[in-house]
Amino acid sequence: MIELYYWPTPNGHKITLFLEEAGLDYTIHPVNIGKGEQFAPEFLRFSPNNRMPAIIDRAPTDGGEPITVFESGAILLYLAHKTGRFGGADPRGHVQVLEWLMWQMGGLGPMLGQNHHFTRYAPEKIPYAIDRYVKETNRLYGVLDRRLEGRAFIVGDDYTVADMACFPWILPEAQGQDMAQFPNLARWHAAVKARPATERAYAKGREVQAQPVEMSEEQKKVLFGQTAR
Repeated sequence: MIELYYWPTPNGHKITLFLEEAGLDYTIHPVNIGKGEQFAPEFLRFSPNNRMPAIIDRAPTDGGEPITVFESGAILLYLAHKTGRFGGADPRGHVQVLEWLMWQMGGLGPMLGQNHHFTRYAPEKIPYAIDRYVKETNRLYGVLDRRLEGRAFIVGDDYTVADMACFPWILPEAQGQDMAQFPNLARWHAAVKARPATERAYAKGREVQAQPVEMSEEQKKVLFGQTAR
């Protein structure tokens, strides 16, 4: 039913988390971003930003032609609408889901992505950039920790796409963070990690990338040297 174009990155994991939770039938098409497979013409036809994940829904609810969706946040919202699940239990809850999903897409993901780039992948260590993004990561961890005080999940008692969007990006050791500073975040992270669907989703990622390897300089050029051409 769902064809998922995927590589096991935080944004890729978001979608397998949903699909496993919802029990939807899906097929994974690996998109090895280190090899530049995201630039294949057939992929660009429905993912014009040359980024994964993207999906093709071969059985949309309106019974019409297949629907393609790119951008991980848009995919999560599409799937929540399709299934009627994980999008908030009522209108007020739905608004909160939208708020925190947009927070992840506009803040948590981009800022932590810059943390990863300057601490792990940049050809030279730039202390200002590293300090800037490690501190911003710390600030964002704090925002989420305060939100989770007294709540099981980001939107109260309900596990939603807001949790699925944020969870894969919380990588404290790689991001220079001490989870002891964030007890609510640590509790939530452990609870999401222990969900059977989370375990299945990450197992799928390990199957796709059976032997993770250090990114080569050539692969870094593919990922980080892109221009409009």
